[in-house]
Amino acid sequence: MSAKRRPSRLLIVSNRLPVTVDRRSGELTYHSSVGGLTTGLSSYTENTSRETRWIGWPAISTPRLDAVERTRMRETLINDHQSEPVLLTDRDISDYYYGFSNRTLWPMFHNFTENIEYSARTWVAYERVNRKFADAVVESAGPHDLIWVQDYQLMLVPALLRERLPDANIGFFLHIPFPSFETFRMLPWRRQIVEGLLGADLVGFHTYDYARHFLTSARSLVGLSEQRSELHVNGRRVLVDAFPMGIDFARYSRAARSPSAARQVRQLTTGASGAQKVVLSVDRLDYTKGIPGRLRAFDRFLEEHPEWRGKVMMICVAVPSRSQVREYRHLKEEVDRLVGQLNGRWSTIGWTPVRYMYRSLPFERLTGLYASSDVALVTPLRDGMNLVAKEYCAARNDLSGVLVLSEMAGAAKELGEAILVNPNDSDAMVDALLQAIEMPAEEQSRRMEALRSRIERYDVYRWVNEFLGSLEKVKESQANDVAHGLDEKTTRKLLKAYRTADHRVLLLDYDGTLVPFGERPEKVIPDEMALSLVRDLSLEPRNDVVLVSGRDRHTLERWLGHFPISLAAEHGVWVRPKGGEWATIEPMSDSWKPRIRQVFEIFVDRTPGSFIEEKDFSLVWHHRNVQHNLAETRKVELREALAGMLPSMGLDAMEGNQVIEVKRAEINKGRAVHQWIPADEGTFVLALGDDRTDEDVFEVAPDDAWTIKVGLETTAARFSVPDVWAVRALLCRMTQEDK
Repeated sequence: MSAKRRPSRLLIVSNRLPVTVDRRSGELTYHSSVGGLTTGLSSYTENTSRETRWIGWPAISTPRLDAVERTRMRETLINDHQSEPVLLTDRDISDYYYGFSNRTLWPMFHNFTENIEYSARTWVAYERVNRKFADAVVESAGPHDLIWVQDYQLMLVPALLRERLPDANIGFFLHIPFPSFETFRMLPWRRQIVEGLLGADLVGFHTYDYARHFLTSARSLVGLSEQRSELHVNGRRVLVDAFPMGIDFARYSRAARSPSAARQVRQLTTGASGAQKVVLSVDRLDYTKGIPGRLRAFDRFLEEHPEWRGKVMMICVAVPSRSQVREYRHLKEEVDRLVGQLNGRWSTIGWTPVRYMYRSLPFERLTGLYASSDVALVTPLRDGMNLVAKEYCAARNDLSGVLVLSEMAGAAKELGEAILVNPNDSDAMVDALLQAIEMPAEEQSRRMEALRSRIERYDVYRWVNEFLGSLEKVKESQANDVAHGLDEKTTRKLLKAYRTADHRVLLLDYDGTLVPFGERPEKVIPDEMALSLVRDLSLEPRNDVVLVSGRDRHTLERWLGHFPISLAAEHGVWVRPKGGEWATIEPMSDSWKPRIRQVFEIFVDRTPGSFIEEKDFSLVWHHRNVQHNLAETRKVELREALAGMLPSMGLDAMEGNQVIEVKRAEINKGRAVHQWIPADEGTFVLALGDDRTDEDVFEVAPDDAWTIKVGLETTAARFSVPDVWAVRALLCRMTQEDK
């Protein structure tokens, strides 16, 4: 009786578990964690039929637990909370979390470069703790589980998992911005971070801007090629995409109608003392949130609009955060001082302009605040998404209220009906406050209805389902489009088929297949080993060797024309059968060259290191020696410049290995080799090539042909080998079969 396949589970891997373990009166206690990630994902995990397991730190350090307590805590977390703890020491927490994660990555990714600390010690701790998380996942994961790694604290985990679980289905989501390459390149460990993320099958971000920044860094640091937001990493397709995180809309909307919310409204607004308008500011106390600027803007508003003094109040809720980090302690001191100065300047006997709360609020009280405040002032200096903006709108069931939102928040990409403001522009902040406070009810309703409709449609459930759906799809695509590595068992089958065949056709590429690439194409002459292989293969009577190259015919003739082989030059423009003469595959013209050369010359002038190669019936722009980021930019620009010209001229721009070649549209290697592909099924056919131009050969080869891609990328070939040296080893073994 066969064993049933266990349904796939969802393993969520995050720095913190959704449950916090604490010690009170000598006993371990368990209560819900606070935070946008745990709150949002918990809504999904509590309402899904999919079995879910959470892996993370329970917020209590290892030295505070004896062996019995550790065992008991683990059992309680697994059985009662579907969570598996990752145990961290005090030093781990200090160096990995408060150190590298929040003194290096957090300020860098939010573009606060003046706050970045570079420390080899904290980097080592980051590596060590990421390994602990990976160990916990490997111990728990089954063969069909979906592994979803969360956020900047764990960016090495995907690659660590890929090393040990090569077939695992791994997704990663970054909940904060990804910085521009100009900022990210300052990080000494930038390449390790990118390679860590590339262990995932799907890398998700809140916005396309963040995804684009990551793609730029991946291209620049690792040298990967990108096609439609896909990267190819060691033969594996990695999708990079945007998934703006949603909230549990129904939960906030429902809570805003509850009697407890109404009670909280009355309690929390007591002391408004006749204030007609309430402006709400709710944030974690973090220097990225722009709280001091918000208070200064409110101060200026009261100064410039005396008619609103005594009629408007701000409720400022600052949730304690990372108090062990120096910058956060200084920030609290600054906020305390600003609130004191503002209230000292403007308060009257019956009115205090700012009510300040330095604490976390329970869900019901927070929702009550959302429901009672006329304006939500959400103005971070930089924010990956900002769910407060969405929560406020979800609680506005009567369609009243105005959202003032920073342009620097990821949510601004979705919430265009808000009043969008640059938080660095104090004049704009004051104007936005006035516009929000004085906005007519009809306009409030129109804007809020549109905001709520969009937030309700793209809620947290849709966010999770779209991410996981994309993760499963990319895994299916990987299974369909990657050639199998040519292992020893398969190689023996190939050699047996070669040995026993009466007729063999060998279709070989030159650059990147027989010989490695070089800085200048004219310098990549065949070495002794390449010449020896071609000679030995061509002298075997049963072999028809066809060398199919992008090289010009004169070069191929000079280097290889003395061997009894067939040659195809310029990707099939010129063909020379064994013992025959060179001829074009059809009548050709080069009258188009001057016009295209003018375009190429402009790009050579603008791109140091690039150059033009001219063949009989094609022109090639080489960018192998160009700085990678610049080359990627110029490639896009050149394609755009050529796009409007080539179709009417019957030409095509073909992208090869660090080249763009313009030639006749209907000419390719596949068409050129047709005459050598046998009609009978008894012939042994081998096709070897390394770039996109060779895909045409793979596609026209017989189904049973031994088509082999050089390099680990998506291909139509059946098999792959890693490099030129593997090609040479294979051809050498084939020549041994003939002796």
